[in-house]
Amino acid sequence: MPIIVLSKVSETRMHLSARRQEKPRNVVLVPTMGALHEGHAQLIRQARELAGDEGTVVVSIFVNSTQFGPNEDLDRYPRSLDRDSEVCQDCGADLIFAPGSADMYAPDHSFDVRETGLSMGLCGASRSGHFPGVCLVVLKLFNIVHPTHAVFGKKDYQQLAVIRRLVRDLNVPVEIVGGETVREEDGLAMSSRNANLTDAERRDAPGIQEALQAGRARWEKLPDIAPGLLIRLVRSRLEQISSGQIDYLELVDGETLHSVHGVIEKPVVMATAMFFSKARLIDNIEFGPKAQTG
Repeated sequence: MPIIVLSKVSETRMHLSARRQEKPRNVVLVPTMGALHEGHAQLIRQARELAGDEGTVVVSIFVNSTQFGPNEDLDRYPRSLDRDSEVCQDCGADLIFAPGSADMYAPDHSFDVRETGLSMGLCGASRSGHFPGVCLVVLKLFNIVHPTHAVFGKKDYQQLAVIRRLVRDLNVPVEIVGGETVREEDGLAMSSRNANLTDAERRDAPGIQEALQAGRARWEKLPDIAPGLLIRLVRSRLEQISSGQIDYLELVDGETLHSVHGVIEKPVVMATAMFFSKARLIDNIEFGPKAQTG
């Protein structure tokens, strides 16, 4: 049976309400902006496992303008609904919610959703309107779909932390599940924006993860190393990527996202973003005592 694709909020709510009566099990949402790749596919498969045979997997596909800043790549962001529908069907999704901007935002919409702690650093420092836009659209999706669970990738580590805080602080009855980063064979984190890299940039881009791996390896050999030394090591590696420019590189607490200054005594995240000619790529690595190192 072909996957169902809906664009209107009212019809999506009606469809999901009827489905809940027929199959009153988990409803698992995978929010995306489309241009789906294997990283998204893995999140959808994870959602299918969470939902089980009797549950419902909903994939939202919406390029959300409110999370893009001036001079960012909103107009260049790839859109491919037909191909995305095939990916969703192959991975076991039941429904695609693919609204247009007019379906999501009234012309005179005036509400905002702002997080004032976790979103201040990392990507939030250089993209001031990004996380308010993310929080607004995710909260709207939660209110439309009413999922029991929602799956977000760990590549956007800060986003995952912010959404977990949104659910906690606003008492939204959704369980947030993190999905591991999926990588190309050469280590580059899969991203829709990778398609905007030139051939030379694509050859250079795996150096991002290689630099982060070097930082983790140094900590594993010298657990008492000062965070500043680790950052300098990784920065020197990133600076060797001639086609890119560092936006930020930070070592933060894995829970609070506060900068780490002393001996690493609990899980941390080293996160970075780099500008290329037509793409901004992010990546991170987790390490520290009891941190997952896969």
